[in-house]
Amino acid sequence: MKKIVVGLGNPGARYEKTRHNIGWLVLDRMADLLGSGGRVKSRDASASVRGRLGADELILVKPMPYMNLSCVAVRKVLARERVPMADLLVVVDDMALPFGKLRLRERGSAGGHNGLRSIIGEMGTEDFARLRVGIGSPKEGAVEHVLGGFEHAEQRHLDAILDAAVDAAALWAREGAHQAANHWNAWQLEVLVDGASDVASGDPAASGVRSDPSPAAAVPDQAGIVRTTTGWRRLLPGRDRGQGTRS
Repeated sequence: MKKIVVGLGNPGARYEKTRHNIGWLVLDRMADLLGSGGRVKSRDASASVRGRLGADELILVKPMPYMNLSCVAVRKVLARERVPMADLLVVVDDMALPFGKLRLRERGSAGGHNGLRSIIGEMGTEDFARLRVGIGSPKEGAVEHVLGGFEHAEQRHLDAILDAAVDAAALWAREGAHQAANHWNAWQLEVLVDGASDVASGDPAASGVRSDPSPAAAVPDQAGIVRTTTGWRRLLPGRDRGQGTRS
């Protein structure tokens, strides 16, 4: 079965590392885990890569028009691949959520997000899954906030957040939006406070941030798939997690 994950962002070097492009950062991380990062195809107003997650084919899509025209790429890829809206997940930034908070929903309004608004308007429905990744509320203007780069403190947390978002998207693909939401909407960064000197040391091992251990990331799911540092693998019956082989 085909599943499509769309990450929303803006093209161009100016926007590459901004908060508004966190959907693209999640897709980049997911493509690396699937081993598909270097096989990008540009077609129909989007850049996409393909990979496999168990029995499913995942198509990761970055719309190339600007955010408010994301609908063009989404409509074309759904039509080309003959994939229903039920098998679409859209990953977006959300400044209404605390930085790093994840919220996955089976359907919903645009919530003020121009990319979601364009997709809803084009497709005529709100019935598609979306994974919102919190970027925190703006200290000053909203535009400056979403189009600004991550602060140093935020950058230290970013890897853990991207990993969690990738695992949430993978669980959606394997078990559906309801299961993924039940698991990942409660997730949050665990900040280990060992003293100011550790936080300021610049030592990655003392950065004080890690993601909570989770069943989806640490042990096999119902299909026997487990996430490793090199991608998702299916374990053979009777093997422990360290002895899995790729299906």
